[in-house]
Amino acid sequence: MTEQIFQWLAIESWTEFWWVVLGLSAQLAFSMRFIVQWIASERAGRSYVPLAFWYLSIIGGTLLLSYAIYRQDVVFILGQSMGVIVYARNLVLIHRAKREGRAGKDPADAARAPDPAAE
Repeated sequence: MTEQIFQWLAIESWTEFWWVVLGLSAQLAFSMRFIVQWIASERAGRSYVPLAFWYLSIIGGTLLLSYAIYRQDVVFILGQSMGVIVYARNLVLIHRAKREGRAGKDPADAARAPDPAAE
């Protein structure tokens, strides 16, 4: 049975098996972010990116980056490393806005709102 699993996964050791498990778990976390975003948007009745999306992105992206480094896949490494930077930056911006009392306020909404001083 073990030999069949190893052959199916194209691996040769238990160490590689656990790396594949990590990689598949990372991909699951990364993919779940789209399900979370879809459900949140449906509930909001508009396109909406919840905080959980960014946490799933950084968790999945970091784990996928670890897997890519283990596999020594430069294309995969570059793609995931850039994404992790973006996800981390978005989380910093979100938490900064919460700390400053601007949580949930869309800058685009402010740009469209009428200026009370102009009336």
